Amino acid sequence: MSDVVTRIPPSPTGRFHIGTARTALFNYLFARHNGGSIVFRSEDTDRARSSKEHEDEIVAGLAWLGISWDTFSRQSEHTERYRTLLEGLVGEGKAYVSEEPSKTDPDKTVKVVRLKNPGTSITFTDLVRGDITFDTTELGDFVIARSLDDVLYHFAVVVDDMDAGVTHVIRGEDHISNTPRQILIQEALGAARPAYIHLPLILDEKRAKLSKRSGATSVMDYRAEGILPEALVNYLALLGWNPGGTREDFSLKELVELFSFDGVQKSGAIWNRDKLLSVNQHWMRKLSDFDFLTHMKGFVNPSSNEGFTKPFMLKAIPLLRDRARTFGEARQMLTGELSCLFTPVSPTKEGLTAKEPADRPGGVTKEALEALQTAISALPEGVSAEVAKGALMPLADAAEAVEKGGRGAYLWPLRYALSGLERSPDPFTLIHILGRAESLARVKNAIAILQ
Repeated sequence: MSDVVTRIPPSPTGRFHIGTARTALFNYLFARHNGGSIVFRSEDTDRARSSKEHEDEIVAGLAWLGISWDTFSRQSEHTERYRTLLEGLVGEGKAYVSEEPSKTDPDKTVKVVRLKNPGTSITFTDLVRGDITFDTTELGDFVIARSLDDVLYHFAVVVDDMDAGVTHVIRGEDHISNTPRQILIQEALGAARPAYIHLPLILDEKRAKLSKRSGATSVMDYRAEGILPEALVNYLALLGWNPGGTREDFSLKELVELFSFDGVQKSGAIWNRDKLLSVNQHWMRKLSDFDFLTHMKGFVNPSSNEGFTKPFMLKAIPLLRDRARTFGEARQMLTGELSCLFTPVSPTKEGLTAKEPADRPGGVTKEALEALQTAISALPEGVSAEVAKGALMPLADAAEAVEKGGRGAYLWPLRYALSGLERSPDPFTLIHILGRAESLARVKNAIAILQ
Protein backbone atom coordinates (compact mmCIF):
# COMPACT_ATOMS: atom_id res chain seq x y z
CA MET A 1 0.00 0.00 0.00
CA SER A 2 1.26 3.48 -0.90
CA ASP A 3 1.34 6.49 1.39
CA VAL A 4 -1.59 8.15 -0.44
CA VAL A 5 -4.44 9.02 1.94
CA THR A 6 -7.62 10.73 0.81
CA ARG A 7 -10.77 11.54 2.72
CA ILE A 8 -14.53 11.43 2.25
CA PRO A 9 -15.85 14.13 4.61
CA PRO A 10 -19.61 14.60 4.16
CA SER A 11 -21.61 16.84 6.45
CA PRO A 12 -24.72 14.98 7.70
CA THR A 13 -26.89 18.10 7.60
CA GLY A 14 -28.98 17.04 4.61
CA ARG A 15 -29.64 14.29 2.15
CA PHE A 16 -26.89 12.58 0.13
CA HIS A 17 -26.40 15.10 -2.68
CA ILE A 18 -25.04 14.32 -6.14
CA GLY A 19 -22.14 16.74 -5.64
CA THR A 20 -21.10 14.94 -2.45
CA ALA A 21 -21.24 11.62 -4.29
CA ARG A 22 -19.05 12.89 -7.17
CA THR A 23 -16.42 14.23 -4.74
CA ALA A 24 -16.45 10.96 -2.78
CA LEU A 25 -16.05 9.01 -6.03
CA PHE A 26 -12.99 11.00 -7.13
CA ASN A 27 -11.36 10.53 -3.71
CA TYR A 28 -12.07 6.81 -3.98
CA LEU A 29 -10.74 6.49 -7.53
CA PHE A 30 -7.48 8.30 -6.79
CA ALA A 31 -6.78 6.41 -3.58
CA ARG A 32 -7.58 2.99 -5.00
CA HIS A 33 -5.66 3.70 -8.23
CA ASN A 34 -2.56 4.43 -6.15
CA GLY A 35 -3.07 1.63 -3.64
CA GLY A 36 -3.72 4.16 -0.90
CA SER A 37 -6.29 4.41 1.88
CA ILE A 38 -9.47 6.40 2.41
CA VAL A 39 -10.71 8.10 5.56
CA PHE A 40 -14.46 8.51 6.01
CA ARG A 41 -15.13 11.44 8.34
CA SER A 42 -18.63 12.53 9.29
CA GLU A 43 -18.27 16.29 9.77
CA ASP A 44 -21.00 16.76 12.34
CA THR A 45 -19.71 19.91 14.02
CA ASP A 46 -23.00 21.67 13.15
CA ARG A 47 -24.83 20.13 16.08
CA ALA A 48 -28.14 21.81 15.36
CA ARG A 49 -28.46 20.53 11.77
CA SER A 50 -26.55 17.24 11.84
CA SER A 51 -28.54 14.04 12.22
CA LYS A 52 -27.91 10.30 12.41
CA GLU A 53 -30.60 9.82 9.77
CA HIS A 54 -28.67 11.86 7.22
CA GLU A 55 -25.42 10.16 8.15
CA ASP A 56 -27.01 6.73 7.68
CA GLU A 57 -28.32 7.76 4.25
CA ILE A 58 -24.88 8.91 3.13
CA VAL A 59 -23.24 5.71 4.35
CA ALA A 60 -25.91 3.56 2.67
CA GLY A 61 -25.69 5.58 -0.54
CA LEU A 62 -21.91 5.25 -0.79
CA ALA A 63 -22.15 1.52 -0.15
CA TRP A 64 -24.80 1.22 -2.89
CA LEU A 65 -22.46 3.01 -5.31
CA GLY A 66 -19.65 0.61 -4.40
CA ILE A 67 -17.50 3.29 -2.73
CA SER A 68 -15.67 1.94 0.32
CA TRP A 69 -13.28 3.38 2.91
CA ASP A 70 -10.72 2.12 5.40
CA THR A 71 -11.44 4.08 8.59
CA PHE A 72 -14.54 5.82 9.95
CA SER A 73 -14.85 8.62 12.50
CA ARG A 74 -17.03 11.56 13.50
CA GLN A 75 -15.77 15.02 14.34
CA SER A 76 -17.98 15.03 17.43
CA GLU A 77 -15.70 12.29 18.79
CA HIS A 78 -12.63 14.55 18.61
CA THR A 79 -13.67 17.32 20.99
CA GLU A 80 -10.90 16.67 23.51
CA ARG A 81 -8.27 16.61 20.79
CA TYR A 82 -9.47 19.96 19.43
CA ARG A 83 -9.43 21.53 22.92
CA THR A 84 -5.90 20.32 23.61
CA LEU A 85 -4.57 21.82 20.40
CA LEU A 86 -6.50 25.08 20.88
CA GLU A 87 -5.08 25.48 24.38
CA GLY A 88 -1.62 24.81 22.94
CA LEU A 89 -2.01 27.54 20.32
CA VAL A 90 -3.28 30.02 22.90
CA GLY A 91 -0.41 29.10 25.24
CA GLU A 92 2.13 29.62 22.46
CA GLY A 93 0.64 33.00 21.57
CA LYS A 94 -0.44 31.81 18.12
CA ALA A 95 -4.11 32.27 19.02
CA TYR A 96 -5.97 34.18 21.69
CA VAL A 97 -9.32 34.30 23.45
CA SER A 98 -11.29 37.38 22.40
CA GLU A 99 -14.22 38.75 24.37
CA GLU A 100 -16.59 40.53 22.00
CA PRO A 101 -20.27 41.29 21.39
CA SER A 102 -22.45 38.37 20.35
CA LYS A 103 -23.56 38.43 16.73
CA THR A 104 -27.01 37.19 17.69
CA ASP A 105 -27.45 39.41 20.75
CA PRO A 106 -25.33 42.62 20.85
CA ASP A 107 -26.18 43.10 24.53
CA LYS A 108 -24.23 39.96 25.39
CA THR A 109 -20.55 39.19 25.10
CA VAL A 110 -18.99 35.95 23.99
CA LYS A 111 -15.49 34.53 24.21
CA VAL A 112 -14.19 33.26 20.87
CA VAL A 113 -10.77 31.99 19.88
CA ARG A 114 -9.01 33.87 17.09
CA LEU A 115 -5.90 32.82 15.20
CA LYS A 116 -3.14 35.42 15.04
CA ASN A 117 -2.75 36.03 11.35
CA PRO A 118 0.84 36.84 10.31
CA GLY A 119 -0.60 38.56 7.20
CA THR A 120 1.60 36.71 4.75
CA SER A 121 1.11 35.90 1.10
CA ILE A 122 0.34 32.21 0.59
CA THR A 123 0.86 30.24 -2.61
CA PHE A 124 -0.31 26.67 -2.92
CA THR A 125 -0.23 24.35 -5.90
CA ASP A 126 -3.47 22.91 -7.14
CA LEU A 127 -2.73 19.74 -9.15
CA VAL A 128 -5.40 20.73 -11.67
CA ARG A 129 -5.24 24.53 -11.70
CA GLY A 130 -1.57 25.20 -10.99
CA ASP A 131 -0.26 27.77 -8.49
CA ILE A 132 -2.83 29.89 -6.64
CA THR A 133 -1.78 32.86 -4.48
CA PHE A 134 -3.71 34.63 -1.71
CA ASP A 135 -2.83 37.70 0.33
CA THR A 136 -4.03 36.67 3.79
CA THR A 137 -3.80 40.17 5.27
CA GLU A 138 -7.44 40.89 4.47
CA LEU A 139 -8.53 37.87 6.51
CA GLY A 140 -7.43 39.49 9.75
CA ASP A 141 -7.32 37.47 12.94
CA PHE A 142 -10.15 35.10 12.06
CA VAL A 143 -12.22 33.03 14.47
CA ILE A 144 -11.30 29.34 14.72
CA ALA A 145 -13.54 28.39 17.66
CA ARG A 146 -16.65 29.67 19.42
CA SER A 147 -15.07 28.46 22.63
CA LEU A 148 -12.38 25.99 23.65
CA ASP A 149 -15.01 23.24 23.44
CA ASP A 150 -16.69 24.35 20.21
CA VAL A 151 -14.32 24.66 17.26
CA LEU A 152 -15.30 25.90 13.81
CA TYR A 153 -15.12 23.97 10.56
CA HIS A 154 -11.70 25.18 9.38
CA PHE A 155 -9.91 24.19 12.57
CA ALA A 156 -11.61 20.80 12.85
CA VAL A 157 -10.82 19.93 9.23
CA VAL A 158 -7.15 20.79 9.56
CA VAL A 159 -6.74 18.81 12.77
CA ASP A 160 -8.54 15.77 11.39
CA ASP A 161 -6.57 15.81 8.14
CA MET A 162 -3.33 16.15 10.11
CA ASP A 163 -4.15 13.31 12.49
CA ALA A 164 -5.27 11.02 9.68
CA GLY A 165 -2.19 11.74 7.57
CA VAL A 166 -4.24 12.95 4.63
CA THR A 167 -1.93 13.51 1.67
CA HIS A 168 -4.44 14.75 -0.93
CA VAL A 169 -7.42 17.01 -0.35
CA ILE A 170 -9.83 16.46 -3.25
CA ARG A 171 -12.91 18.69 -3.14
CA GLY A 172 -15.07 21.11 -5.10
CA GLU A 173 -13.70 24.39 -6.41
CA ASP A 174 -16.05 26.29 -4.08
CA HIS A 175 -13.55 25.36 -1.32
CA ILE A 176 -10.64 27.21 -2.95
CA SER A 177 -11.35 30.29 -0.84
CA ASN A 178 -11.16 28.14 2.32
CA THR A 179 -7.63 27.01 1.56
CA PRO A 180 -5.64 30.06 2.79
CA ARG A 181 -7.32 29.95 6.22
CA GLN A 182 -6.65 26.25 6.51
CA ILE A 183 -3.02 26.66 5.48
CA LEU A 184 -2.54 29.34 8.16
CA ILE A 185 -3.96 26.94 10.75
CA GLN A 186 -1.68 24.16 9.44
CA GLU A 187 1.35 26.40 9.82
CA ALA A 188 0.33 27.37 13.34
CA LEU A 189 -0.05 23.69 14.30
CA GLY A 190 3.11 22.62 12.48
CA ALA A 191 1.07 20.30 10.24
CA ALA A 192 2.28 19.12 6.83
CA ARG A 193 0.54 20.69 3.86
CA PRO A 194 -1.39 18.18 1.74
CA ALA A 195 -1.70 18.38 -2.02
CA TYR A 196 -4.85 20.16 -3.21
CA ILE A 197 -7.15 19.23 -6.06
CA HIS A 198 -10.24 21.35 -6.62
CA LEU A 199 -12.81 19.75 -8.88
CA PRO A 200 -15.06 21.73 -11.24
CA LEU A 201 -18.53 22.37 -9.90
CA ILE A 202 -21.53 20.50 -11.24
CA LEU A 203 -23.73 23.07 -12.98
CA ASP A 204 -27.32 23.04 -14.13
CA GLU A 205 -28.37 23.84 -17.71
CA LYS A 206 -28.28 27.58 -16.88
CA ARG A 207 -24.67 27.16 -15.70
CA ALA A 208 -25.61 27.84 -12.09
CA LYS A 209 -24.37 25.59 -9.29
CA LEU A 210 -26.50 22.47 -9.18
CA SER A 211 -28.93 22.65 -6.29
CA LYS A 212 -32.23 21.18 -5.22
CA ARG A 213 -33.89 24.33 -6.51
CA SER A 214 -32.57 23.58 -10.01
CA GLY A 215 -33.82 20.01 -9.98
CA ALA A 216 -31.03 18.05 -8.31
CA THR A 217 -32.13 15.27 -6.03
CA SER A 218 -30.60 12.92 -3.53
CA VAL A 219 -28.60 9.95 -4.73
CA MET A 220 -31.18 7.78 -3.01
CA ASP A 221 -33.94 9.38 -5.06
CA TYR A 222 -32.16 8.29 -8.21
CA ARG A 223 -31.89 4.82 -6.73
CA ALA A 224 -35.64 4.81 -6.02
CA GLU A 225 -36.28 5.96 -9.57
CA GLY A 226 -34.58 2.86 -10.92
CA ILE A 227 -31.11 4.13 -11.79
CA LEU A 228 -28.42 1.45 -11.55
CA PRO A 229 -25.41 2.20 -9.32
CA GLU A 230 -23.08 1.26 -12.21
CA ALA A 231 -24.78 3.88 -14.38
CA LEU A 232 -24.66 6.65 -11.79
CA VAL A 233 -20.98 5.98 -11.04
CA ASN A 234 -20.21 5.92 -14.77
CA TYR A 235 -22.01 9.22 -15.32
CA LEU A 236 -20.57 10.99 -12.27
CA ALA A 237 -17.01 10.00 -13.17
CA LEU A 238 -17.32 11.75 -16.53
CA LEU A 239 -18.63 14.96 -14.95
CA GLY A 240 -15.41 16.93 -14.96
CA TRP A 241 -13.05 14.11 -15.98
CA ASN A 242 -12.20 12.36 -19.21
CA PRO A 243 -9.74 9.50 -19.66
CA GLY A 244 -9.23 10.40 -23.30
CA GLY A 245 -10.80 8.88 -26.37
CA THR A 246 -14.46 8.58 -27.26
CA ARG A 247 -15.47 5.64 -25.05
CA GLU A 248 -18.08 6.54 -22.43
CA ASP A 249 -18.98 3.30 -20.64
CA PHE A 250 -16.76 2.34 -17.71
CA SER A 251 -17.23 0.07 -14.75
CA LEU A 252 -16.01 1.16 -11.31
CA LYS A 253 -13.08 -1.25 -11.61
CA GLU A 254 -12.11 0.21 -14.98
CA LEU A 255 -12.38 3.75 -13.62
CA VAL A 256 -9.97 2.87 -10.80
CA GLU A 257 -7.46 1.55 -13.33
CA LEU A 258 -7.71 4.61 -15.59
CA PHE A 259 -8.06 7.50 -13.16
CA SER A 260 -5.55 10.34 -12.99
CA PHE A 261 -5.75 14.08 -12.43
CA ASP A 262 -4.53 14.68 -15.97
CA GLY A 263 -8.07 14.18 -17.22
CA VAL A 264 -9.76 16.53 -14.72
CA GLN A 265 -11.08 19.66 -16.40
CA LYS A 266 -11.11 23.18 -14.97
CA SER A 267 -14.47 24.39 -16.29
CA GLY A 268 -17.80 23.45 -14.75
CA ALA A 269 -19.49 20.18 -15.63
CA ILE A 270 -23.08 20.43 -16.89
CA TRP A 271 -25.61 18.05 -15.34
CA ASN A 272 -27.73 16.51 -18.10
CA ARG A 273 -30.57 14.29 -16.97
CA ASP A 274 -31.23 12.91 -20.46
CA LYS A 275 -27.59 11.84 -20.67
CA LEU A 276 -27.84 10.10 -17.30
CA LEU A 277 -30.94 8.23 -18.45
CA SER A 278 -29.18 7.22 -21.66
CA VAL A 279 -26.23 5.88 -19.67
CA ASN A 280 -28.59 4.02 -17.39
CA GLN A 281 -30.42 2.45 -20.33
CA HIS A 282 -27.06 1.28 -21.65
CA TRP A 283 -26.32 -0.51 -18.37
CA MET A 284 -29.86 -1.92 -18.19
CA ARG A 285 -29.37 -3.49 -21.61
CA LYS A 286 -26.19 -5.18 -20.42
CA LEU A 287 -28.10 -7.13 -17.74
CA SER A 288 -28.99 -10.77 -18.22
CA ASP A 289 -32.68 -11.67 -18.19
CA PHE A 290 -32.28 -13.05 -14.66
CA ASP A 291 -30.60 -9.88 -13.37
CA PHE A 292 -33.17 -7.71 -15.15
CA LEU A 293 -36.00 -9.57 -13.41
CA THR A 294 -34.14 -9.33 -10.10
CA HIS A 295 -33.99 -5.55 -10.39
CA MET A 296 -37.65 -5.41 -11.43
CA LYS A 297 -38.69 -7.09 -8.17
CA GLY A 298 -38.17 -3.83 -6.37
CA PHE A 299 -40.66 -2.09 -8.66
CA VAL A 300 -43.30 -4.74 -9.35
CA ASN A 301 -44.83 -6.93 -6.69
CA PRO A 302 -45.88 -10.18 -8.39
CA SER A 303 -48.15 -11.13 -5.49
CA SER A 304 -50.25 -8.03 -6.12
CA ASN A 305 -51.21 -9.27 -9.56
CA GLU A 306 -51.35 -12.93 -10.52
CA GLY A 307 -50.73 -12.00 -14.15
CA PHE A 308 -47.10 -10.98 -13.49
CA THR A 309 -45.84 -14.47 -14.22
CA LYS A 310 -42.22 -15.23 -15.03
CA PRO A 311 -42.85 -16.54 -18.60
CA PHE A 312 -44.67 -13.37 -19.65
CA MET A 313 -42.13 -11.20 -17.86
CA LEU A 314 -39.29 -12.92 -19.68
CA LYS A 315 -41.00 -12.30 -23.02
CA ALA A 316 -41.60 -8.66 -22.09
CA ILE A 317 -37.94 -7.99 -21.21
CA PRO A 318 -36.90 -7.18 -24.83
CA LEU A 319 -39.62 -4.51 -24.94
CA LEU A 320 -38.55 -3.10 -21.59
CA ARG A 321 -34.90 -3.08 -22.62
CA ASP A 322 -35.72 -1.27 -25.84
CA ARG A 323 -37.97 1.42 -24.37
CA ALA A 324 -37.41 1.89 -20.63
CA ARG A 325 -34.56 4.11 -19.44
CA THR A 326 -35.07 3.33 -15.75
CA PHE A 327 -36.69 0.51 -13.83
CA GLY A 328 -39.28 3.05 -12.74
CA GLU A 329 -40.19 3.60 -16.40
CA ALA A 330 -40.26 -0.18 -16.88
CA ARG A 331 -42.77 -0.43 -14.05
CA GLN A 332 -44.92 2.23 -15.68
CA MET A 333 -44.85 0.26 -18.91
CA LEU A 334 -45.93 -2.93 -17.14
CA THR A 335 -48.86 -1.16 -15.52
CA GLY A 336 -49.59 0.91 -18.64
CA GLU A 337 -49.04 -0.08 -22.24
CA LEU A 338 -47.96 -3.62 -21.29
CA SER A 339 -50.69 -4.21 -18.72
CA CYS A 340 -52.59 -6.16 -21.37
CA LEU A 341 -50.02 -8.94 -21.02
CA PHE A 342 -50.94 -9.60 -17.42
CA THR A 343 -54.60 -8.66 -17.04
CA PRO A 344 -57.83 -9.49 -18.92
CA VAL A 345 -58.66 -6.95 -21.61
CA SER A 346 -62.01 -5.23 -22.17
CA PRO A 347 -62.17 -3.85 -25.71
CA THR A 348 -65.24 -1.85 -26.73
CA LYS A 349 -67.11 -1.83 -30.01
CA GLU A 350 -66.32 1.85 -30.44
CA GLY A 351 -62.63 1.17 -29.93
CA LEU A 352 -62.56 -1.74 -32.33
CA THR A 353 -64.23 0.25 -35.12
CA ALA A 354 -62.33 3.49 -34.52
CA LYS A 355 -60.36 3.13 -37.77
CA GLU A 356 -63.22 2.11 -40.03
CA PRO A 357 -63.43 4.33 -43.15
CA ALA A 358 -66.26 6.85 -42.98
CA ASP A 359 -67.65 5.73 -46.31
CA ARG A 360 -67.66 2.03 -45.35
CA PRO A 361 -69.16 1.86 -41.85
CA GLY A 362 -70.10 -1.49 -40.33
CA GLY A 363 -68.84 -4.93 -41.17
CA VAL A 364 -65.30 -4.04 -42.26
CA THR A 365 -63.71 -4.54 -38.83
CA LYS A 366 -65.51 -7.85 -38.24
CA GLU A 367 -64.46 -9.16 -41.65
CA ALA A 368 -60.86 -8.10 -41.02
CA LEU A 369 -60.73 -9.83 -37.61
CA GLU A 370 -62.27 -12.99 -38.99
CA ALA A 371 -59.64 -13.16 -41.74
CA LEU A 372 -56.88 -12.49 -39.21
CA GLN A 373 -58.34 -15.10 -36.85
CA THR A 374 -57.99 -17.76 -39.56
CA ALA A 375 -54.40 -16.75 -40.22
CA ILE A 376 -53.50 -16.72 -36.50
CA SER A 377 -54.94 -20.19 -35.99
CA ALA A 378 -52.44 -21.49 -38.56
CA LEU A 379 -49.45 -20.09 -36.64
CA PRO A 380 -47.31 -22.29 -34.39
CA GLU A 381 -47.75 -21.86 -30.64
CA GLY A 382 -44.29 -20.39 -30.03
CA VAL A 383 -44.49 -18.02 -32.96
CA SER A 384 -42.02 -15.14 -33.14
CA ALA A 385 -43.07 -11.57 -33.86
CA GLU A 386 -41.27 -11.74 -37.22
CA VAL A 387 -43.10 -14.90 -38.31
CA ALA A 388 -46.44 -13.47 -37.17
CA LYS A 389 -45.80 -10.30 -39.13
CA GLY A 390 -44.85 -12.30 -42.23
CA ALA A 391 -48.10 -14.27 -42.03
CA LEU A 392 -50.51 -11.43 -41.22
CA MET A 393 -49.13 -8.39 -42.99
CA PRO A 394 -50.05 -9.67 -46.48
CA LEU A 395 -53.70 -9.63 -45.40
CA ALA A 396 -53.43 -5.95 -44.49
CA ASP A 397 -51.62 -5.15 -47.73
CA ALA A 398 -53.97 -7.07 -50.00
CA ALA A 399 -56.05 -5.21 -52.58
CA GLU A 400 -59.22 -6.13 -50.74
CA ALA A 401 -57.85 -4.67 -47.53
CA VAL A 402 -56.82 -1.47 -49.28
CA GLU A 403 -60.32 -1.14 -50.65
CA LYS A 404 -61.75 -1.52 -47.16
CA GLY A 405 -59.59 1.17 -45.61
CA GLY A 406 -55.97 0.03 -45.83
CA ARG A 407 -53.67 -1.36 -43.18
CA GLY A 408 -55.35 0.59 -40.42
CA ALA A 409 -58.64 -1.21 -40.99
CA TYR A 410 -56.87 -4.52 -40.27
CA LEU A 411 -54.00 -3.81 -37.90
CA TRP A 412 -55.77 -1.38 -35.60
CA PRO A 413 -58.65 -3.67 -34.59
CA LEU A 414 -56.19 -6.57 -34.21
CA ARG A 415 -53.91 -4.60 -31.88
CA TYR A 416 -56.85 -3.20 -29.94
CA ALA A 417 -58.49 -6.63 -29.67
CA LEU A 418 -55.27 -8.04 -28.22
CA SER A 419 -54.51 -5.14 -25.86
CA GLY A 420 -57.74 -3.29 -25.14
CA LEU A 421 -55.57 -0.16 -25.10
CA GLU A 422 -55.10 2.80 -27.40
CA ARG A 423 -51.36 2.59 -26.82
CA SER A 424 -49.58 -0.77 -26.83
CA PRO A 425 -46.87 -2.72 -28.67
CA ASP A 426 -47.55 -3.75 -32.26
CA PRO A 427 -49.91 -6.72 -32.75
CA PHE A 428 -47.17 -9.08 -33.93
CA THR A 429 -45.18 -8.55 -30.75
CA LEU A 430 -48.34 -9.06 -28.70
CA ILE A 431 -49.07 -12.35 -30.48
CA HIS A 432 -45.50 -13.50 -29.77
CA ILE A 433 -45.77 -12.71 -26.06
CA LEU A 434 -49.37 -13.85 -25.53
CA GLY A 435 -49.02 -16.98 -27.62
CA ARG A 436 -51.36 -18.32 -30.30
CA ALA A 437 -54.04 -19.69 -27.95
CA GLU A 438 -54.45 -16.52 -25.89
CA SER A 439 -54.28 -14.33 -29.01
CA LEU A 440 -57.05 -16.35 -30.68
CA ALA A 441 -59.19 -16.14 -27.56
CA ARG A 442 -58.90 -12.35 -27.52
CA VAL A 443 -59.68 -12.01 -31.24
CA LYS A 444 -62.73 -14.28 -30.85
CA ASN A 445 -63.88 -12.14 -27.95
CA ALA A 446 -63.58 -9.01 -30.10
CA ILE A 447 -65.59 -10.60 -32.91
CA ALA A 448 -68.27 -11.52 -30.41
CA ILE A 449 -68.41 -7.89 -29.22
CA LEU A 450 -68.92 -6.74 -32.80
CA GLN A 451 -71.74 -9.26 -33.33
